[in-house]
Amino acid sequence: MAGKGRPRSESTEKAILNSAHTLVADHGFQAVTIEGIAKHAGVSKATIYKWWPNKAAVVADSFFKTLKEQYPVPDTGSVIEDLVIQISNLSTFLASDEGRIIRELIAEGQSDSDVAEAYQSRYFSPRREVSRTILERGVERGEMKSGLNLELCVEMIYAPLFYRLLITGEGIDEAFLRNVVSCVLKGLGAL
Repeated sequence: MAGKGRPRSESTEKAILNSAHTLVADHGFQAVTIEGIAKHAGVSKATIYKWWPNKAAVVADSFFKTLKEQYPVPDTGSVIEDLVIQISNLSTFLASDEGRIIRELIAEGQSDSDVAEAYQSRYFSPRREVSRTILERGVERGEMKSGLNLELCVEMIYAPLFYRLLITGEGIDEAFLRNVVSCVLKGLGAL
């Protein structure tokens, strides 16, 4: 959220997000401070606080930006293929060194409501919206029935990924993800 005053400078915002991303990737979420991000970016702490309410918000924005750049929204013409690509990209990202930061934010958010709000609103909500858009395209193309609870579809598709990633540690491969998408859509009578 932008504060009052001058609008954000694209170059300053980019410097801050790149600095947050680099520092957290190198040192971990806990070790990084707003002061460190500001120094690395060559800006004041006030500039960061004018645009972000806390460190978690800056970090979540920096990692969402990276994910968007590395993994654009698929549009193959098939809702199943698009969902498999989308969830596979997220799985790959979350299992990577960069994804470790998102896992750290999830863990930190269990005891810090500001961190939880930051990653939910700035990282996961936008990713959810992308998945909802993929499902809406499937309905518009006639691949899926209309009138479905798309939010429930999204939750049911992504829950097994997070269960394996955060709880069981079981492997996640394309066959597993394809099976999840297919079972959810067929189970909900979406196809």
